[in-house]
Amino acid sequence: MDVLIRAERMGDLKAIADVNETAFGRMEEANLVEQLRHSEAFIPELSLIAEQHSEILGHILFTKIKIIDSLNHCHQSLALAPIAVSTAYQNRGVGSALIKEGLHRAREIGYLSVIVVGHETYYPRFGFIPASHWRITAPFDVPDEAFMAVELVENGLKHVSGMVVYAKEFEAV
Repeated sequence: MDVLIRAERMGDLKAIADVNETAFGRMEEANLVEQLRHSEAFIPELSLIAEQHSEILGHILFTKIKIIDSLNHCHQSLALAPIAVSTAYQNRGVGSALIKEGLHRAREIGYLSVIVVGHETYYPRFGFIPASHWRITAPFDVPDEAFMAVELVENGLKHVSGMVVYAKEFEAV
């Protein structure tokens, strides 16, 4: 399915909220996106929409996170969350297009890695593997196979380990 992937614009905010609400069947993700948009973790270039014929079909958000190791060293990374595709367009490649373009743009602006909590059979197609491979842990209980990371550049996580610290806005979800 051919879609245009671009950064969000001010006029997209209502449609982005609608896509998140309908995709998840609840308002929490739409509210999270809005809260993150006003946080220090927000990166405007990495809040992307999938559009076709001026209709917004999907949205993906990457935000800044930290990985803190046992010596209290801080490593920068990104969280991929949330990603939403309108129910009428799911399973048609829209989500894949958003993820691929988002990872590409994150690499281009200098990020080294991305963390995701997601389905263990979906995200590996984009290079994600369990974050435990690098001794990176979640700050909450999650199955090892669902807490994943991907290096955006070779050895992007080579000297990184520790616990992920998400933006405080994630705590309410």
